[in-house]
Order: sequence, then C-alpha cells, then structure tokens
Amino acid sequence: MAVKESFTRKVTRVFLVSNLSPIFILISILLGFVALIVTAREEEPQIVVPFVDITISFPGASAEEVEKLISTPVERKLMEIDGIEYVYSMSKPGISIITARFRVGEDKERSLVKLYDKLISTQHLLPPDVKGWSIKGISIDDIPIVTITLWSEKKGRL
Repeated sequence: MAVKESFTRKVTRVFLVSNLSPIFILISILLGFVALIVTAREEEPQIVVPFVDITISFPGASAEEVEKLISTPVERKLMEIDGIEYVYSMSKPGISIITARFRVGEDKERSLVKLYDKLISTQHLLPPDVKGWSIKGISIDDIPIVTITLWSEKKGRL
C-alpha cells in the first residue's frame, strides 16, 4: 500500500533534488542587494512634532486652586485649536505647567501662532492674580530617550 505524499513534501523533494535550487537562491540574494541599493534612506530623518510648554504663574494659590482656575480652563481652550493632538498639565502650588502636542507634521511656526492667539484670547478667563505666563517650544530632539539613575542601598553614599 503506497502512502500518499503531501504537497509540502513533494515541493521539498523537488527543491532538494533539482539543479535549479542554487539558481533560485542566487537570484533571491541579487534581488535583495538591488532592493538595498534602490531603497531610499535618510541617515537622520526630520520628524516634526511641535510640542509646547506653557508655564502660568499664580503666586499664593494651592495646587488645587491652580488646577481648578488655571490648568483645566486653559486645557479646554487649547483643545479647540485645530492640529492639537494632546494637552496635559501639571499643577503645583503657585504654578501650572501645560504641555500641548500637535499632530506629527504640523508646521511648527503656524502651530505656535495658533497657540499664542488662543492664549491671548483666553486671558480674560484667568484670575487677576496671575502674574504672567511663558511659552517654550520643545523639539523632538529635546526629549531624552534614555534616562539613567545612579543609586545605592547604602544611605549617603553612591
């Protein structure tokens, strides 16, 4: 009784016995080299992701007051800007730090102008005790990809 051979087994046997196998391997290697040469590469691709840190000073206010009176209303207004993907904030006593991230590929200058215009139009919502604010643009190159912390089990020594 003859055992029926599977398709995979037949193909394997043909490639093991055939003289065409080395030719197929050489053609595959040559095509791989051609693909490497033809494929465009850039050593350091320029990815534009506009980030902005907005620092708003509110002296004498607790973190809860800063969050309620500064961070939350400004976050809501910034989310209205076309092109903003994320807005998040950190409220500390007397200061609010709001980070706005635009979509990848948005023009950095236009993004900053839109953000500045929105902040100017939002100023009337802020309490009169606010002592000022600053906008700092952040580049994708300013963000660390690795952070190393040195510590020791023994107190006071590294």
